[in-house]
Amino acid sequence: MADEILYAVADGIATITLNRPERRNALNTALMEALGRRFDALERDTSVRAVVIRGAGTAFCSGRDLEEMSRRQDDGLEPEADVISLFQQIEASRHPTIAMIHGAAYAGGCELALHCDFRVAAEVARLAMPLAKIGLVVPFALGQKLVEIIGPAFTRQILLTGQPVDATRAYEMGMVHAVVPAAELAEATYDLARTIAGNAPLSLAGMKAIIRRALSLRERLVPKDLVEYAPRAR
Repeated sequence: MADEILYAVADGIATITLNRPERRNALNTALMEALGRRFDALERDTSVRAVVIRGAGTAFCSGRDLEEMSRRQDDGLEPEADVISLFQQIEASRHPTIAMIHGAAYAGGCELALHCDFRVAAEVARLAMPLAKIGLVVPFALGQKLVEIIGPAFTRQILLTGQPVDATRAYEMGMVHAVVPAAELAEATYDLARTIAGNAPLSLAGMKAIIRRALSLRERLVPKDLVEYAPRAR
């Protein structure tokens, strides 16, 4: 069995590659656990200054592995708890993270990208949250991330239509930071990573902490009953 993720470091930049191309890098338990262990290790690695997350094959990430997710529901397990915990771990990483989106970033794959600090997309990339099409409701924490980044109006468009948006439209919404031709994606992503890596690491970690604190203070203003309300599709 191939490794669920591939890992390499060069010039202070770590590259994590989701490595299930035959399943469009769908997030199963093994891949998520491997990703969590890697970010645990990165917290202790002072040689790394920036992290790039990318996908093998044609897709960045197609979201949760639906077959495994169904089995978790049949076993009485909370199907989304593990993925929410993982995304929050990535978001809280001391290292700046960049999602390099070369193809489809759907559902959990879109959320994975949104929980990175930066998103660089190829012109051919597509982003979507098609949960309504399969009778699911986005977990509150993941819906909250969409609202945080693109605001309520565009969140309604993404969630209620379930339709994918192309990279240019995603840029207009604020979902991605840059859009480049596919042939230039790696160069643009690693140029950004080198720019970040050239800064003082303690300053970068401190800046990330300040941003997270500011967001947490804003979230405390949300009524408690609204936070807890997360209806499930039947």
